[in-house]
Amino acid sequence: MSDAQLVLAPVPPQRRKGDGDAGEFPPLLRQIKGQQLLARRRGWYTAGMTVNALALAGTIWAVLAVGNSWWTLLLAVPLALFSTRSGFYGHDAGHAQVAATRRVNRLLGLFHGNLLLGMSSAWWNDKHNRHHANPNHIDKDPDVGEGVMVWTQMQAEKREGFGRWLTRNQAWLFFPLLLLEGIALKVASVQMVISSDNWERQGRGRLVEGVLLAVHFVAYVALLAVAMSPGKAVLFALIHQGLFGLHLGSVFAPNHKGMEMPTSDSERWGHLRRQVLTSRNVRGGLVTDWLMGGLNYQIEHHLFPNMPRPHLRLAQPLVRHYCREIGVRYTETSAIDSYRQALSHMHSVGAPLREDRRAAQD
Repeated sequence: MSDAQLVLAPVPPQRRKGDGDAGEFPPLLRQIKGQQLLARRRGWYTAGMTVNALALAGTIWAVLAVGNSWWTLLLAVPLALFSTRSGFYGHDAGHAQVAATRRVNRLLGLFHGNLLLGMSSAWWNDKHNRHHANPNHIDKDPDVGEGVMVWTQMQAEKREGFGRWLTRNQAWLFFPLLLLEGIALKVASVQMVISSDNWERQGRGRLVEGVLLAVHFVAYVALLAVAMSPGKAVLFALIHQGLFGLHLGSVFAPNHKGMEMPTSDSERWGHLRRQVLTSRNVRGGLVTDWLMGGLNYQIEHHLFPNMPRPHLRLAQPLVRHYCREIGVRYTETSAIDSYRQALSHMHSVGAPLREDRRAAQD
């Protein structure tokens, strides 16, 4: 389907003024369904996953072929790039974008997440679905909960010791800390799988997850041990995992940081406003789409999480036009400006702590 085939349908008069209730979303949903934008794209995904798997296999073959050479370290770059692509396919499978059945989507998630990345697909889906249900909600969205970084000044006020220093400088430390994200995802995945609560509730599922994680880690260590000396192997792993975390984190960072942050006391928005007002799109062409796995269309993805990735670009003009007609702010910016806005928000969160420190020094 091309852009020229899309029809920007008029908005029903009763919805033109939009009052934020649940009635705003159904007219847009009908337009999207009418354009067949929720239809599966099995051929597109099959081709993409096959190419990505071959690229990963080719990179691994090159690591073994080049062997114990410093030049092998350069191959950590494409390995990180295609590892991130695997993460995108696992993400899409978790949203049921790929296949019609839950079982096939789960198998695809296990393959791309647990086996290829060493990251639990069940852990990721649970965390990510809670984020989608209440994006940027400081009490319900795990992505803006208190962690290494904080996202509100109320959270910042509670910080003590080293955490307080981190918060004062978190805007400057954001990208360096993303170098640890790939390792952090693996640690959280292992912790979830071995949790006694998870074994009591989902023993068989956790066993499958655990076995696939173990296979990944054993194969990863074996590959590096066979290909190069211990020193080079450790350096290769650090470069690979660091770039993987940086790439993945850089894709997710511009999407919500610095956007509206509803609280339990806020106005109760309907689905459309809850997703649109908390999300930000990143402008770009096919290269941007590829590098960001389609998540640069964050508004469309949040409104229709099961929409196949190649349809997000086609849905954008419909969504943008509809939001304009009903008076809902639709945020879209360049990649550079999206990072500027996200980092500015992080910097402002730490401002009171910096002021306190200056006051104490005076």
